[in-house]
Amino acid sequence: MAVTDTGQMRHTIERPAPAAGADVAGSCEMQPDGSWQLHLLVSDVTCGGCVRKVEEALAAEPNVLSARVNLSTRRLALNWQGSADLANAYVQRLSGLGYPASVYRTEALLEKDKSVEKRLVMALAVAFFGAANVMMLAWAVWAGHFATMGQGTRDFFHWIAALIAVPCIYYSGQPFFSSAWRAMSKRQTNMDVPISVGVVLTTAMSIYETMTSGPHVYFDGVLMLLFLLLVGRYLDHKVRGTARSAVHDLAMLAGQPVNRIEADGTLRSVPPEKLARGDLVHIAAGERIGVDGEITEGQSSVDTALIDGETTPKDLAVGAPVLAGTMNLTGPLVAKVKSVGEATVLAEIVRLLEAAEQKKGRYRAFADKVIEWYSPTVHTLALAAFLGWWLLGGLDVPEALMIAVCVLIITCPCALGLAVPITQVVAAGKLSRLGVLVKSDTALERLANINAVIFDKTGTLTTLQPELVQRPNDDTAVRLASSMAAASRHPLSQAIGSLMPDARRAKQVEEHPGEGLAMPVEGGEARLGSARWCGLDADALEPSATSTSQSGLETEVWLTRPDHEPVRFAFAPVLRPDALETVKDLQAHNIYVEIVSGDRGPFVEAIADQLGIEHWQAQSTPADKITRIEALQTQGYKVLMVGDGLNDTPALAAADASLAPAMAADISRRAADLVFQGASLGVLPTMLSIAARTQRIVGQNIAFAIAYNLILIPVAVAGLVTPWIAAIAMALSSLIVTGNALRLDGLNPFQAIATRANPQAAINLSRPIPAGQR
Repeated sequence: MAVTDTGQMRHTIERPAPAAGADVAGSCEMQPDGSWQLHLLVSDVTCGGCVRKVEEALAAEPNVLSARVNLSTRRLALNWQGSADLANAYVQRLSGLGYPASVYRTEALLEKDKSVEKRLVMALAVAFFGAANVMMLAWAVWAGHFATMGQGTRDFFHWIAALIAVPCIYYSGQPFFSSAWRAMSKRQTNMDVPISVGVVLTTAMSIYETMTSGPHVYFDGVLMLLFLLLVGRYLDHKVRGTARSAVHDLAMLAGQPVNRIEADGTLRSVPPEKLARGDLVHIAAGERIGVDGEITEGQSSVDTALIDGETTPKDLAVGAPVLAGTMNLTGPLVAKVKSVGEATVLAEIVRLLEAAEQKKGRYRAFADKVIEWYSPTVHTLALAAFLGWWLLGGLDVPEALMIAVCVLIITCPCALGLAVPITQVVAAGKLSRLGVLVKSDTALERLANINAVIFDKTGTLTTLQPELVQRPNDDTAVRLASSMAAASRHPLSQAIGSLMPDARRAKQVEEHPGEGLAMPVEGGEARLGSARWCGLDADALEPSATSTSQSGLETEVWLTRPDHEPVRFAFAPVLRPDALETVKDLQAHNIYVEIVSGDRGPFVEAIADQLGIEHWQAQSTPADKITRIEALQTQGYKVLMVGDGLNDTPALAAADASLAPAMAADISRRAADLVFQGASLGVLPTMLSIAARTQRIVGQNIAFAIAYNLILIPVAVAGLVTPWIAAIAMALSSLIVTGNALRLDGLNPFQAIATRANPQAAINLSRPIPAGQR
């Protein structure tokens, strides 16, 4: 704990406590269905094979409902039935597999990344030191081979090389040896096993040659091999860090310390998990907000682009909500905590991104299936190469063993294992920066084939908040209507309530869904709603009272009271800002567009005319929407459904892919494959374009990975490569696949490393890209 004095306010910084050991039951959360959920950090998960082992092992436990690992953040989301104490048994099970786990903390993830990078750099330096010095001795031996160097001198150089090389090999090989040992001790294999076997065999053979005064040692080759492998692993660590930066950086934001106001008025900097509902936090200008809460003091402009995609800051004052991850721009604020940690909107976005990255489509399932056969296949090939060259090829044991080592090293599954997930991670991250959250496992695959889009109207092509086009002149009536409307969350009620926000919320208001509001008043009952609900005959009303616009397509809300004339509020639908541009863009790319809405015909027709949509269908029930989707699918269309209401939920599930706005009904958001933030529809064409590019890059990566192994395995078996060449080829295969995936973000691997060096730059990318720059 550290204490600083900042002028008039004493500021205490409380460091996060280290993660608990095996006792994690206290961190479990009970779900509405009575099951338990726990988020664990499994830091040693480094590849798709690790993910598969962890998920399959836990899925085999009788009470486990689901176990999903995210490779980017190494977060294990575990859900089970029974008691919370079972969590400790699951952690022990993971430890037995060689994957120790602790309660998930973003700080721990960052610390682990830094620790891994530090170890790689140190190992790289030792390997370089050893290789440089042993190489000089090797040159002397090679030169002496053609001169008059005696055997004693040569043996002396070999012993000096061994004394330098063996400790360097032991230290610099630890990233591979420790990983391989963990796997083998659990009777499993991973990609580091053949590498370690090759290094150990070659080193042992060189030591034997040194002890028996043999003519050949390979210490220089082993150290050069380790140096090149470590260069590849370091670059891979940096580049893959950039590829996962979207979810990684969001997770970092969710874990930033928060300034809690203590009882004596001092500030204490604490991790978000130390806060409780009702605590007061101080948010300085220029500081990111770390909690979901409500402003109790101050006013400021807040940048909410990270959450809703809106680039224009919002002016907020006392009573306004604030969300974790948004940026306080202009003035200090005090907010009362409502949600922290995993309960915040930001944490939900992180979970959606993680879900999008970790799930498997058909390409990833194919790659994972191939990787399952990797270890037995590569070891069989290496053994066959050794026996073939030794018994049939006439080579001695050291030469045949070197060929087997080359086969072990060059046949690496990294390229194939990365081909799909790394591309999926980059695509999900890019879409998140455009304000689109990918939820479904195969959404990007299905989006790539979309050639028809069906829009719902209200809340999709139009905003949820209609425009008020007629307001009564009677302020008393407006105040009464506002006080009644404050009791409802219906968009029209909220619009009326905003006319007089200082009006006191009326009591005894009863809401009748689909009709309106009723409240007892002196002399009878006041009603606010449709003409029919208010007992009015619309046909008998004066024309001037029913419409004031040229289109006559307003939505009417009436207020009736005893002994007073009916009062009319009129609303007109408001198109989303770029709805017309979006529809034209889709049509220009030969994508069929149609509106299928539950609204009345004149309203749907008017919107269709404004947007240039030829085909539309009004007064559609949920069953009608499904029927229309199935009809298009029968004609060969791949349909994307865009909707927001409860009545759209069946259609969202029936379509080939589905999209819902962030303000949609909860059930609709859960049913949709993707959710877009903000008011812009312009991300839709960009989203389809990214999906198509993603599938092309996935295909390229898989084709390259297969071609790499088909070409280079025979070359290695034929004895045409050396271990260090095999190491270069293996490292390059991973970098090529990762670099190809990063083209989705317009980056090459070297740009990616530079970007990763500045985490704030990655965070700033969370702003949506302006339409003119896409």
